[in-house]
Amino acid sequence: MERNVKSDINLPVVRAIILAAGNSSRTVSPKMLLKFGEKTLIEKVIEHTLNSDVKSITVVLGAHRFQIQNVIEKLPVNIVYNDKYEEGMLSSVICGIRSLPEDTEAAIIIPGDYPFISGYLINIMILSLRETQKGIIIPVYKGRRGHPLLTGKKYFSEIELLDSNKGLRFLIDRFRDDVFELETDDEGIFIDIDTIEDYNDAVNKI
Repeated sequence: MERNVKSDINLPVVRAIILAAGNSSRTVSPKMLLKFGEKTLIEKVIEHTLNSDVKSITVVLGAHRFQIQNVIEKLPVNIVYNDKYEEGMLSSVICGIRSLPEDTEAAIIIPGDYPFISGYLINIMILSLRETQKGIIIPVYKGRRGHPLLTGKKYFSEIELLDSNKGLRFLIDRFRDDVFELETDDEGIFIDIDTIEDYNDAVNKI
């Protein structure tokens, strides 16, 4: 059962971007539709995100677009298509950011293959954004950074200029003085599914 953080009317307007555009080259294709308990992997990630204080959720699709869309189109999410998904994850981040409404104050970027990122963690990150006044929030466990990444609107234009070979990590390094590392005991910030072995290990953790 997920822990909850009480919603606060003074929270910044944070919208979630879930990245689900990859071609699943190292696992069964499409990866997002692998069974994860009673749901698919992408449904589980959306479920956790819905159990948070994000204002809205945008799912970025690319490879296997219509198969995934058929599964999630009835959920309360916005769906956008990244026609440049083969250029890598950063292209999907940019696609998602460009689709956000003007009132967005920050975006939390969640890879679609991280099924243990909880609504509780997302909420703590949103609270940290407000309390620390930092522009970038990233969870850390035992000195190691994980996902997701929460970034203020002021960095949206910077993200569009990033080198696709370096990605969001370069943003963190470049603006390290504006980064808050949120200490957590949640190992879910590291658990992704890239291979069948990863998938089997993750299912055993449900």
